[in-house]
Amino acid sequence: MLRLTEIKLPLDHPEGAIEAAILKKLQIAPEALINYTVFKRSHDARKKGEITLVYILDVETTQEKLLLKRLKKDPHVMPTPDMSYRLVAQAPSSLVNRPIVIGTGPCGMFAGLLLAQMGFRPLLLERGKAVRDRTVDTFAFWKKKDELNPESNAQFGEGGAGTFSDGKLYSQVRDSNHYGRKVLNELVNSGASPEILYVNKPHIGTFKLVGIVQSLRARIEALGGEIRFQSRVKDIHIEQGQVQGVTLDSGETIASQHVVLAVGHSARDTFQMLFDRGVYIEPKPFSIGFRVEHPQTLIDRCRFGEQAGHKLLGAADYKLVHHCQNGRSVYSFCMCPGGLVVAAASEPGRVVTNGMSQYSRNERNANSAIVVGITPDDYPGHPLAGIALQRRLEERAFELGGGTYDAPGQLVGDFLADRPSHDFGSVQPSYAPGVHLGDLSTSLPDYAIEAIREALPAFDKQISGFAMPDAVLTGVETRTSSPIRIKRKEDYQSLNTNGLYPAGEGAGYAGGILSAGIDGIKVAEAVALNIVNSVS
Repeated sequence: MLRLTEIKLPLDHPEGAIEAAILKKLQIAPEALINYTVFKRSHDARKKGEITLVYILDVETTQEKLLLKRLKKDPHVMPTPDMSYRLVAQAPSSLVNRPIVIGTGPCGMFAGLLLAQMGFRPLLLERGKAVRDRTVDTFAFWKKKDELNPESNAQFGEGGAGTFSDGKLYSQVRDSNHYGRKVLNELVNSGASPEILYVNKPHIGTFKLVGIVQSLRARIEALGGEIRFQSRVKDIHIEQGQVQGVTLDSGETIASQHVVLAVGHSARDTFQMLFDRGVYIEPKPFSIGFRVEHPQTLIDRCRFGEQAGHKLLGAADYKLVHHCQNGRSVYSFCMCPGGLVVAAASEPGRVVTNGMSQYSRNERNANSAIVVGITPDDYPGHPLAGIALQRRLEERAFELGGGTYDAPGQLVGDFLADRPSHDFGSVQPSYAPGVHLGDLSTSLPDYAIEAIREALPAFDKQISGFAMPDAVLTGVETRTSSPIRIKRKEDYQSLNTNGLYPAGEGAGYAGGILSAGIDGIKVAEAVALNIVNSVS
């Protein structure tokens, strides 16, 4: 097949326009075209009112060899790459101790699925609850019906932190082996809409993710894998630099010389345990800031003009960055069109925000994190010092919010003028349990407040109305990424602990659902090959 790129058509093009564009591009007769599929569809909104759709197409034709020769200098016509996935190993019949996967977020789930597909019957250990039970606990906390459950919340439980997010399925990681396509195909096989295979910036949404996560679990179990919930790993056994197994909270010890660590970025007690056991950990940069909410209609009009609301465009998003005079960079992160700001705390007495959207993205507000990049120079002295900083900021947010898990908030106009807020304006915040208005200037370090105050007017020059006085800031956003990296070698094992495979966001090797799933696949392959090679 041939892959055609940069095929541009009007937003409301007729049904036969794609075929006509193929014939024109290749200069072939209709009878030479056998079939075509849409590999990717995006849009170009640089000219408001003249938004175009941009297609990447896979085309089957009777003249493939001739066309490749004739159009060999055209960068937009090439052979369709082989993106199919092939398993790298098969479990030996003599397998004694099956591999363990700690965590059932996207990374752990895909590591478990791949190991199961290769016949290794993995054991997945999850400290939280199954996804539906976890959802009940999380929503009850948001509605103030129950207290925060430290083991079942927006961070911990089946599906990981990505379950209560936008379900975004795009990434900037290099993926020459097309692992991302494997992730998307498996999500479709588990109930996701096939459109995630071709739309630009695909997303699933929280409610749909719940069913997909359940389906992934069922598939792992059908292939011989096992998943245990409410099974927190409290210790890991290491002898002479080699993992030998784990101990659960219940006291049960499970032997294994292959342990995938896919615990997510909030498993602070696990990080402390690993550090105490001598596993090499180093600090890494992350970001801190607030969530900001605007009317979604404002973002739509700014991005799409008169074509705002078109069904193929959906709710508009944005990506912003500003380099400040104090040397800091401020940027938008995890932007959720038509979404909600949600409570993402996992420890009592602390407040954390995150963003979430459903598939429809039809809530009244757009929200995004507006965060400042920080480095280990800002929290020197210990590999886990970034965690200590996160905790201090989250405790301060809890205090400023009134000590009830309400989040502290401030209107953008008041924040820029350095005065407390007392009443909401035209923008009503979506954060549940609730928002307590006041002064956010003491919720973050001075350099972060200074940087965000400089960045908001700069962003307003890109999106008119971004610094509108009634927009709402909600604090604090601290879980943008893991504050540590559990460094690993080229074979994906820990730098100083054989048999331990740090993976995903918590270990510092991913950022989001897709990249975490990709890393889970890579680590599963490394585990499988290590086991097979040790047996042969």
